[in-house]
Amino acid sequence: MSAAYTELQDRFARMSAISGAQSMLSWDQATMMPAGGAPVRSRQLAVLSVLQHDILTAPETGGLLDRATAAAGELTSMQRANLNEMHRVRIHACAVPASLVEALSHASAKCEITWRSARADNDFAALSPKLTELVSLVRESAAARADALGVTPYEALVDLYDPGSRVAEIDRLFGELQAFLPDLVLRIMDKQASVTKPVLPTGPFPVKAQEQLARALMQRIGFDFTHGRLDTSHHPFSGGVPEDCRITTRYDTQDFTSSLMAVIHETGHALYERGLPLEWVDQPVGRARGMTVHESQSLLYEMQAARSKEFLGWLSAELRVSFEASGPQWDGTNITALYRNVAPSLIRVDADEVTYPLHIMLRYELERALIDGSMKVSDLPAAWNEGMRQRLGVTPGDDATGCLQDIHWPSGAFGYFPSYTLGALTAAQMFRSACIAEPDILTELARGRFGRLNIWLRDNVHRKASICSTPELIEQATGQILGTATFRAHLEQRYLLD
Repeated sequence: MSAAYTELQDRFARMSAISGAQSMLSWDQATMMPAGGAPVRSRQLAVLSVLQHDILTAPETGGLLDRATAAAGELTSMQRANLNEMHRVRIHACAVPASLVEALSHASAKCEITWRSARADNDFAALSPKLTELVSLVRESAAARADALGVTPYEALVDLYDPGSRVAEIDRLFGELQAFLPDLVLRIMDKQASVTKPVLPTGPFPVKAQEQLARALMQRIGFDFTHGRLDTSHHPFSGGVPEDCRITTRYDTQDFTSSLMAVIHETGHALYERGLPLEWVDQPVGRARGMTVHESQSLLYEMQAARSKEFLGWLSAELRVSFEASGPQWDGTNITALYRNVAPSLIRVDADEVTYPLHIMLRYELERALIDGSMKVSDLPAAWNEGMRQRLGVTPGDDATGCLQDIHWPSGAFGYFPSYTLGALTAAQMFRSACIAEPDILTELARGRFGRLNIWLRDNVHRKASICSTPELIEQATGQILGTATFRAHLEQRYLLD
């Protein structure tokens, strides 16, 4: 192994430690940090962002990459894949000056803090100036990255979350979904109207009982509490580092359904992180392969596995015990119908899997307009409401249930949203392939067990980390390129035939 490559490994290991510290500080900011800590937290995160950027963009790092590339024949295939990832990360970093990295870190931290109170107060006017400033900085960063990558500014942002993903492919897949989803939603709703409407069990459901059930489910799925935690936040998320995964959810004492599935969703993210090859955890090749694959893991557990009739039949018995309840509203048939009820709704995180892509396509359309400058931040509420009316037939009564509902834009995460639906398509293909390879998976789910599913995912997805591209990983795992056919067949089978 060349001395240059060895030095690069050391540099990227230091950057991995910095990134991990940033993740932990961000988790604390979202869960426990007092409001008065916001200014100093903003400075801390900005300093760490610039420090990481300085290491990446240093001329010495470029020289090491050149020398290691020249001696690539001395490296193993895994080391060469790692070297390729190092180049990719450096290209992004060198495109953006340190001053802009610092400004973006400060602006996103301030905007996110403002968003929390603005959403609670239904006050878009309070968020608008800070979001406008942040969008301006994101556009500047996107333009710089676009020049370096030879893509459009919006594609450069998508590339941050999903390396190699391009608008033409997203448009193709979203176009196919748009062609059949609206009609499918109507067909499913017509079918569901002909049967007894599911009944939401009557609360209250104590937070303590919900948390105890959530923790028990996490453990059954495979979460290791010696390497992670469950906490609460304004918006459910999974963060931390592979050795210390942090999951959050939010509880509603009148409705346990959303929180429970949010926990399962975030557990899917955490299992992916924990399943990455530990020996490469501090190197770029050892990281998760972008957010399409990440979201495929969370959605596979939440939508494919946890909403299967096998698992929901088992879960209904656990719910009765946890909430000390009885009656027909707690039987497997009603719980299954409850979790599979399809209807247009306002809130993305609570949407069913059939209408969910329509929420994402709206956000995709709006954030592209914000980045290309064809829409101003001040126009967002009206554009959001009209888009919801056109795509889902429902209109928010206020901005809190409209354009203020998501944390992504206030935190600077433009280009992330497409990965949710690309992940759903991937999840359908992966779950189908897993069940073909391991026919006992559904039988296990009926007993609340995830062992065979976990093993298949670790072998075919998690351990692959960033060794290959997202399209290559999906094709290797499922035997086909990413498409909409398996997802459509899954929805038709579950909602029209089951």
